[in-house]
Amino acid sequence: MNARVAYVVKRYPRFSETFIVNEILAHEASGLAIDIFSLRPPVDTHFQDLISRVRAPLTYLSDGQVKAADLWAAMRKASGIVSDFTEGIEKALTCNSVLDVYCGVELAIHCIKRGVTHIHAHFASSPASVAQIASHLTGIPFSITAHAKDIFHESVDEGDLERKLSEAKVTFTVSEFNLAFLRERYPAAAQRIIRLYNGMHLKDFPYGSPQDRKPKIVAVGRFVEKKGFDDLIQACAILRDHHVPFECQMIGGGELEHSLGQLVERLHLSEQVQLLGPQPQNVVKKFISEASLMAAPCVHGQDGNRDGLPTVLLEAMALGTPCISTAVTGIPEVVRHGSTGMIVAEHSPQELAKSIENLLTDSQRRCQYSMAARQLIENEFDIERNTECQRSYFEGASQRRLASQPATRTLAEVG
Repeated sequence: MNARVAYVVKRYPRFSETFIVNEILAHEASGLAIDIFSLRPPVDTHFQDLISRVRAPLTYLSDGQVKAADLWAAMRKASGIVSDFTEGIEKALTCNSVLDVYCGVELAIHCIKRGVTHIHAHFASSPASVAQIASHLTGIPFSITAHAKDIFHESVDEGDLERKLSEAKVTFTVSEFNLAFLRERYPAAAQRIIRLYNGMHLKDFPYGSPQDRKPKIVAVGRFVEKKGFDDLIQACAILRDHHVPFECQMIGGGELEHSLGQLVERLHLSEQVQLLGPQPQNVVKKFISEASLMAAPCVHGQDGNRDGLPTVLLEAMALGTPCISTAVTGIPEVVRHGSTGMIVAEHSPQELAKSIENLLTDSQRRCQYSMAARQLIENEFDIERNTECQRSYFEGASQRRLASQPATRTLAEVG
């Protein structure tokens, strides 16, 4: 029996989650059968062109809410095809929201119907809860990719997360920092957690030298606290006051868009700083490729939220654009100060401005950083190599299950 993997995400597609799409595309290119299950419909108004290349069927498990009648109907249907349904559903009902239980039951039904052999959840929050419920009901093994908010946010229930990590066949996480944190915090699950960097399709990110680029700064990401974009705008005011010629293009959207725009106006930076809104990936790549540097002054949010390892940093490094960032979680693993880029302190517009000025005025240093960064990306972030490692876990888990007594009957067997 060939492997077939259910990918479970909270919302699909999402403008900012190109790393999931890249991963799915690499699996499909290898011949792995994928089914995508989204817990809720998308809310974004813009989508990346990359999504059109995905062939996997997409199923929405809910519209974001559930009626009691729908839950009972799903449970009745599942009880006819799932062995030991009562035991599995009792487990699910004790520690999950009603919506997650409903989505988990629906996912179990779909997995049986489609012959899914492994379930993989991106994010250790609701997607992992739903994958875990479906696994309880069907016996199909599940795995998790844990990122950042699902690990560090103040809303994380550590007991719930520990249960997921302990039951998952494997949990991938996207940085050495995350790996050390999770293994120390959840020692019982430590041997089930591994570091696997998000990969990139390197052929889509050709290297270009930054030597002769105009003095442009680019910043890309959601306009939320953890990105630290207010610090970048204040750094731009310092650069202007020091008579450093530059342009700064900020690409993205989010809850802080209005306040960031007000900050630009208040500091009289409208001629130097542009807030360009969300842009498709091909446009983003063009802006990055033309910039002298990328600034990503990430910070620890007041709610504990922080970036894991921003994909946009990897993309900039691949394209030859040197990066300035902060020592948040896994960022120093790739932006290695004085080697592949520059690290500054969080919430330090003065230090950020000084580092930006140094890179804008020193083309030799830009080239030195950019060549070393591209080599690092090629060595560690090739998506074909990284997803091959991931498939070995998917397929190994599936083969172990197939060798044991199956926990479900097929729809055909039920009649």
